[in-house]
Amino acid sequence: MLAEIINLRKLIVPILVIGLAVIFGLNLNDWNLNLAYYNNMLKVDNFSVAFGGLAIFVTLLVFILSTDFYAKDQEHLSDYMSILTFVLVGALMMFSYGNLTMLFLGIETLSIALYIMAGSKRFDVRSNEAGFKYFLMGSFASCFLLFGIALIYGTTGSFDLNKITDYTIQNQQNISPLFYTGMVLMVFAMLFKVSAAPFHFWAPDVYEGAPALITAYMSTLVKIAAFGAFYKLMSATFFYTSWKAELILNVAAILTLAIGNLMALAQTNFKRLLAYSGISHAGYLTLIILSAKNQPAGALFYYTLGYSLSTLAAFAIAIPVFKSTKSEGIDAFNGLGKKNPVLAAAMSMAMIGLAGIPPFAGFMGKYYIFTEALQSGYFYTTLIAIFSSMIGVYYYFKVILAMYGKPANEFQIENTLNYQLVLWVCLALSLFFGLYPSPILNIF
Repeated sequence: MLAEIINLRKLIVPILVIGLAVIFGLNLNDWNLNLAYYNNMLKVDNFSVAFGGLAIFVTLLVFILSTDFYAKDQEHLSDYMSILTFVLVGALMMFSYGNLTMLFLGIETLSIALYIMAGSKRFDVRSNEAGFKYFLMGSFASCFLLFGIALIYGTTGSFDLNKITDYTIQNQQNISPLFYTGMVLMVFAMLFKVSAAPFHFWAPDVYEGAPALITAYMSTLVKIAAFGAFYKLMSATFFYTSWKAELILNVAAILTLAIGNLMALAQTNFKRLLAYSGISHAGYLTLIILSAKNQPAGALFYYTLGYSLSTLAAFAIAIPVFKSTKSEGIDAFNGLGKKNPVLAAAMSMAMIGLAGIPPFAGFMGKYYIFTEALQSGYFYTTLIAIFSSMIGVYYYFKVILAMYGKPANEFQIENTLNYQLVLWVCLALSLFFGLYPSPILNIF
């Protein structure tokens, strides 16, 4: 913001990228430390360091993309970048909370910044609609979360996760019905944040209406943050209670897998396609939350990493294509295989990664999720997830078929160095971790 004041806008993104690179290193320096701050409100452990590092890395890549994305809107660049930084701050709080108050603050810090960014194209009706819908429905979800936290505090006498866990272990046969009510309200709120069915209705409209760069950020960082926080909440606290939380999550996983994959089949808009794709991926990730008793944090981290890399690679191609064709439909990619064979091959790799086809990380991510779910006894849910994954292959291949099977559009893609850098870094990492998954899976 100081660079904005002294009219050095060209330094804003480099300052942020260098700063995030330094913070990434400082974050890794906390590995194997177990520290608590502010009366256990914030905790530093390997879980928070690993997911925090992934969030910082994704944000760094998005900031690199923003250089060209906001090239014609320099006067608001400092505003956009500072708000996106607040999104990251909220995500980091969601990974390291030891107290339900800090969880709420992290979610609200992330959400309020995203409400603004979803509606940041002020003269675009769809962007205004996206910001308004996200704000309105997100406010309801926040009310559920806060009311649930209040009920849990009322029954346990504490916001601290450790004390809440102690309460559930010591009173397993005599837990207050108000505690269960609070637990259900919190689970519903978190299902909204991860865009799981039946709380998914906001995602397609918001993804479609928001600027493409913000859609990329929401579909990666927000998914990582929400599932990291959700996993921590369930594994630390609620799975010591009874089968109630498991039943809710099992039903939500089945609904999410069915709705996400079936609705994606009918989409013609690329961003809406990825919105329903994101909903289906929320279904797969919910299987990890269901398996939380086995502590499968490595599988959760691996899957979110692979999903984020493929999604960012897809958007690194889609954003310049959207700009060149003035369209966000799947037909914008028509004939890309003839116009630009390298970009078409790269987009094909991104789609294959999202579909969970080897050799990319998406395949091994699904394999480990299904393995964890089967070991936890969710045979039928895993079977539904496998069939859903087969359906998913079809709608990802719609993009590939458009690139190689349709007549070419008359356009010239301005694919700059920054887009190419993000694209090839993401694809290279996705391929590397798809072939060598053990360094990530054994990280915890």
